[in-house]
Parts: sequence; C-alpha cells; structure tokens
Amino acid sequence: MHPVRPDYSDAAKAWLARPQKLLIGDRWLEGSSARRIDVENPGREERIAEIAAASIEDLDRAVAAARCAFETTWGRMHGRERARVLLRMAELLDRDADLIGEIMTIDNGTPLASSTPVVRLLGAELFRYYAGWATKISGEAFTPAVGSRVDHDFVVATLREPIGVVGAIVPWNAPAGMMAMKVAPALAAGCAIVLKTAELAPLVGRFFGELMLEAGAPPGTFNLLHGHGDDVGAAMASHPGIDKIAFTGSTRVGRSIAQAAAASNLKRVTLELGGKSPVIVFPDADLAEAIPAVAMACFFVSGQACMAGTRLFVHDDVYDEVAAGVAEVARNLSLGDGLAPGSVIGPVISARQKARIEDYVRIGLEEDGATMLVGGEAAPSPGHFIRPVLFTEVRADMRIAQEEIFGPVLSMIRFRDEADLLREVNSTVYGLSGSVWTRDIRRALRVAHGVDSGQVAVNYHAAMSPETPFGGNRQSGWGRELGREGLEPYLKTKAISINVGPRA
Repeated sequence: MHPVRPDYSDAAKAWLARPQKLLIGDRWLEGSSARRIDVENPGREERIAEIAAASIEDLDRAVAAARCAFETTWGRMHGRERARVLLRMAELLDRDADLIGEIMTIDNGTPLASSTPVVRLLGAELFRYYAGWATKISGEAFTPAVGSRVDHDFVVATLREPIGVVGAIVPWNAPAGMMAMKVAPALAAGCAIVLKTAELAPLVGRFFGELMLEAGAPPGTFNLLHGHGDDVGAAMASHPGIDKIAFTGSTRVGRSIAQAAAASNLKRVTLELGGKSPVIVFPDADLAEAIPAVAMACFFVSGQACMAGTRLFVHDDVYDEVAAGVAEVARNLSLGDGLAPGSVIGPVISARQKARIEDYVRIGLEEDGATMLVGGEAAPSPGHFIRPVLFTEVRADMRIAQEEIFGPVLSMIRFRDEADLLREVNSTVYGLSGSVWTRDIRRALRVAHGVDSGQVAVNYHAAMSPETPFGGNRQSGWGRELGREGLEPYLKTKAISINVGPRA
C-alpha cells in the first residue's frame, strides 16, 4: 500500500469549507429536512462535509422551478441557443477539471489519475457532443393514404419535442461522468432537470450547479437536490410533476423506481443498472496486451463499476498462463489514497460496502469452493481498502460468478467449446458489457454477436465514447445513454396530419 496521504490543495480546502446547499431555480438554499448527510473521505475515514438533505417540499419547489424553465425559457429556446450554453459548460468543465477531479477523489476515493480524465472525457466532451445535436433534432414529412379519405391528399409532418421535466438520479462511483451522461442530452433536447446526487458522494453536484449558472442556463433549467434514496429518490420516481426518470444504480433500486413510475403518472424511465460482464480470452489473443487489460477491466475503480469485467472466461489452452499473468498484475497494483502519486487502486466507498465484498470473498471460498489465487490479506487502515482478489477454478453457476459484487473480485472460468461458452456467458440475469480477445476477426464478430449485452468490445474492454450507445439488456436496464440513441429518451414525437384537399 502506498503510504503517502497528500494534503488537499488550497483550492480543494476552500471548496470543502463552503456550505453544500441545494440549487432551486437560481438560489442556493439549505435543505429543509431534519435528516443530515455526513460526507466521508473513504480513503481516510474522515468527515469532510455535512449536508442538509432535501425534503419533499424542497423537491416540490425544484420541480416547480424546472417546470417554469421548461415552459417559459429553456424549453422554448432555439436549439442554437441551447447549444451555446452547452458549449460554454464544456469549456468551464475543462477549465475546472483538475479541481473537480480532486473533489471527486476526496469524495469517493477514485485515484486522481482516473477521476480527472472522467471530468474531461465523460464531462466536457459529452456536453460538446450533445451541443452538436441541439441544432439537429428533426422529424420527417411523408404523404400517407388516409383510409376514410383516400380521395384527398395528406401531408404528415412529425415533430420531435422535449419530454418536459426530467428527474435524474446519479450514483457515487463516477458522479461527474454520470451527471453529464444525463444532463447533457436532456438539456440538448430542451428538457429541464432536477438532479439528485448520491448521498455517499454528493459534492460534485454543487460544481455542476454553479457551472450551469455561469454557462448561462436560465434559472430552473438545472436544479440540484441532495438526499437519501428512500425518501427524496423514491418521491422523484412517483412525483406527478416529473415526466421522465433517468437512473443509474443497482438493479434492486431500479426495479422499485420502475414500479413507482408506473403507479404514479406512468412517466418514462431509463435505467442503467447492474452488470456481471464477461471477458473472453481465446488462445490466439495477444496475451501481452490482454493480460494487463483484462485485469484492469475488473480492478479499475476498485471494481466499483457496472461495466467491470468480473467474469474472465479463458480457453483451457492458455488458462494457466493467463491466471499467472493476471495474478502478477493484481499483486503489483499500487493500493493507496486516491491523491497519492502512483495510486491505482483506491478504497471502496464505505465500511458497509467493504463488509459486503469481504462476505462475497468468504462465499467464494467456503460456499462455492473456488481457489483464491490472489487476495485475502488485510489492507492497512484507515480507509476502506480491499486488495484485489482473483478466484480460479470458478464454475459459471457459482454465486461469485452470478451475483454483482461491485468490488475488486475477479472470477476465472475455463472453457473449451464455443457453444458451451456462450451458454455460460449468457447464464446471468445481467447483460451490460463484455469483451472478446482474439486475433481472428470472424471469431470475434461471431462471439460478440452471441453475447447478450448492450455493448461488446473486441481486444478492449468498456470502449465508451460520447458517440457510442451504452446500456444494458435484461436486468442491466432499459434504454441507452450516449450517442444519438442517448437523446431519444428525452424526446417525444407529435404527428401533424394536414388534409391538403381533393386529389387532382
């Protein structure tokens, strides 16, 4: 473990000293709930902020502010005006990326080498990408035959209109990127936003609110709430003034959000949920490239990523070689404070999450009977650290291979027959991401086609970009984010049929 615990920068200290408030309209307000949110640096187990949680009354005010912005300002702007604001937001995120990345590291423990690029690549670049779409939202025109008036000519024009007020609920593992993935396309479409941060890592939300106002977004376009999922989050899902929910988080919570949305005003819902993503290594893969990549596919951000490649399927011919190589990578990953130079593996988010992961390690050993090739040693404290764990001789039906652990725990599974491989790959309830490692392009395409997930990469894992749709199948979610498809959930279609008179 890296022993260095650098001091926070002066800019971060000043930021942390500021009151963390709610943004409703263009006013920063104290939350009116009696509940408080203590924010902890998980790498140091020290309290860094206290936030007053939002109440249901605060939510009502935020929804009213968003509705006003949608109906009177932002929702009525031309796309080119919205694009200017989004482009300015991208510039501001670039300007402040270093500080935002540091705040995110302090807030959730992600090593600085990972958090700052997220601000730029899944923050600023997403706003630029969707700024381009703001001027390109269009319908179509066609001439149908209308059954009862076939003697008349009709022209139908379709309009793509913003859906209205969006409730966005983001997770704690990559808050800057997750906010941008929801906020940028919603604003490009002309919607107004009420965003709830994750109570475990809420601090980046204030940055977004301040930058949105600085970028020129009218009051109420972006509203920020801090709160707990069991009250404010649940109330958002059932709120009659919210037209759509965009959620990233666990499958369990996603299911409850879908039920609440259906039971209230039948609002639209997009859900980006859990995963148990497969990584498949064939004998002809470039192992010098594949071994470190498949290790980091699981261990990056301490395994706390929905797309993490936590099931490693390796052909029997190279299984032992890959196992030894991944074990060597895992043993040499620098574990330490997220601000320490050279740290690759930071802490997990909380003591509760650490205990949950440790219980799965116990399950792997005692109940599943897998072999733990790497891991198990106690990690120094303070901090919620867990050393990377590599299980070998795992079967696809074991719990550690079926259930999402959300930690740095990798399960290696042998295969030989391609048909049996795909059955086992698709044997979980999830279908989010995956990767195939081979030099044979026909095999790569054949296997990628057979993997039931929303995204599969070849000789890479988690190939995310602003242009590439991302989302899951089955219990990994509904809908897609990123790309043109990421804009669609925030739009509705209106068909206008024009009777132009009797046919000549």
